[in-house]
Amino acid sequence: MGLAQTLLRSRAVAALATPHPVDRYLELVNPMWAVQEVRAVVTGVRRETGGEHPVTTLVLQPTPTWRGHRAGQHVQVGVELPGIATRLTRVFTISSAASAPGEKITLTIRAHDHRDGRPSVSRHLATAAEPGTVLHLSQAMGDFTLPVSPATPGIDPLLFITGGSGITPAMSMLRTLLRDGYDGRAGRPVMFLHYARSADDQIFAGELAAIAAADNDVTVHLRHGHQLFNEPDLRRTVPGYRDTDTWVCGPGGLVDLVRAAYPDASPARAGRLRVEFFKPPASAGSGSAEGDVTFARAGRAAANTGASLLEQAEVLGLRPPSGCRMGICFSCTARKTEGTVRNVVTGVESSMPDEDIQICVSSPVGDCVVDL
Repeated sequence: MGLAQTLLRSRAVAALATPHPVDRYLELVNPMWAVQEVRAVVTGVRRETGGEHPVTTLVLQPTPTWRGHRAGQHVQVGVELPGIATRLTRVFTISSAASAPGEKITLTIRAHDHRDGRPSVSRHLATAAEPGTVLHLSQAMGDFTLPVSPATPGIDPLLFITGGSGITPAMSMLRTLLRDGYDGRAGRPVMFLHYARSADDQIFAGELAAIAAADNDVTVHLRHGHQLFNEPDLRRTVPGYRDTDTWVCGPGGLVDLVRAAYPDASPARAGRLRVEFFKPPASAGSGSAEGDVTFARAGRAAANTGASLLEQAEVLGLRPPSGCRMGICFSCTARKTEGTVRNVVTGVESSMPDEDIQICVSSPVGDCVVDL
């Protein structure tokens, strides 16, 4: 670490910069100067698919404050959109192989639109980002990672089951294994099973074709259109899948179907099925549409609709902080002072007073008061 960075991180300089952090001033001089925060500049843009919801890969060069990531982790991205006073955030999985501090990474982003017409971070990044665009990043987060490497290959096969944009963490893991010299013949063979709406919607199509053709003991199975996930197909494609270390990522509906295809984990199979999803599974249900929801600080209240507390707050005109909207990033955490909520991901209910909850995946069961 250079002398300048040491000085900028000192308590004396922080005190002189009060009430703003040092990075606020550095950003005015050069957006890529930082001593604490993480920012990244877009250095490359690659269009993966077109259509109504195009997919784009952004190549990012982070500031030296980036601590690197493990394959499968995600990052919270902040961006200023035209005409919006506040910085908006969204969580995206890193699609590139595991990175070291300061190394380039890639984000592969599908453009989605909010049903209520709010500006969409994903659409802006997928369609408008260009080289030179500066983004704000968190450090890498998440435990949906691969605990093996070429040095510790194990003996059991690996299975990735993904759908749509859920392919990104699995590709990060696969790219890491192949980059680091992993060879299935000397350890674990890899099976990659992916579901996409159509061949035109297939992300990383060319790269997957090259991987499938290479002599690396990686088997790639792509299912398009009407070829929906089902247990008989999985049994034919991957015999013995229930005893295979499996990573599943995709829409909630796919996650529900895959979970149903696996028996309850026995001690011998504990931890074999690892899951991450982009929307709460449909089977989790919502809160009871009874009682009233009160947002105390804002002085707003309304009849409970059963939707998540984040959605109900937004209907009332509130704009609480939020990022992933699926219970991963914790940026929407707020204090529930009264009432019962149900976590729509796990189905677990909690009636504890004065507890911190993630309002994006918490639905009220009856009367509920939140400190917002």
